[in-house]
Amino acid sequence: MKMKILLTLVVAANMVQAQRNKVLFVMSAADTLELNNGGKLRQTGVFLNEFYLAYKSVTETGYSVDFATPGGVVSTIDEESVDDKYWKDNLTIKNEALEFIKTDSVFNNPKTLEKAIEHKSDYIGLIIPGGQGLMVDLKADANIPILLKYFAKEKKPTGLICHAPSLILTIPKDENPYIGFNVNCVSPFEEFVIERFIMKGKPQTRKIAKKLKKLGLKYRHGLPKANFAVSDRNLITSQNPFSGEAFNKRYLASLAEYQRNSSKD
Repeated sequence: MKMKILLTLVVAANMVQAQRNKVLFVMSAADTLELNNGGKLRQTGVFLNEFYLAYKSVTETGYSVDFATPGGVVSTIDEESVDDKYWKDNLTIKNEALEFIKTDSVFNNPKTLEKAIEHKSDYIGLIIPGGQGLMVDLKADANIPILLKYFAKEKKPTGLICHAPSLILTIPKDENPYIGFNVNCVSPFEEFVIERFIMKGKPQTRKIAKKLKKLGLKYRHGLPKANFAVSDRNLITSQNPFSGEAFNKRYLASLAEYQRNSSKD
């Protein structure tokens, strides 16, 4: 009888610990991007390595993950991001990522953003991977500023990758907790290259860095294709598909710091 009680207590403690160590991944569910004022349509979605390298980093460090998308629709992966050039010497990890999106039950059964907000206190961190898809749906979703303001208020680590820092623009200036923060995102030159040579068209939302500076954030960037990320308090932002190492190092450090501070309370 005592052994059963002990086992029950251990299981309960592990469940509480797992809940406290959970990171929320908010993902786009868009699959089509309009270019040139609707004159051209292009396949889009989440950039595979910007999502998977962050996921792999946090889960291998012992954190659990939930996924949430608009409407609970499974995320589409941007076909461009499967190209080997974005993976360098990590082709084995690319194949691992492709298998993951096919078979992982959590990834393929995402929560709605409304459900994520309902359970927002369960999460110690937030990550929003990049890709042009988020410029279609997340930037117009009223749930995004709610989530961003909550994680900022609670000083929980918030990671915005490549195009995702544009979502800071969804928060009105008089309510925006990130005014004055140092921030990074896809650089103006990289935007130009993407539009001219990869997409061969201009999306509706562009010039992200300029808009962040105009809002009142302090924009910093590295060279094109640099492994570059910026940390400022709870906010971690990174520049491109090649910035995974810099992002993951800073984000994991922010999670560890948050947990240390929480344990003192």
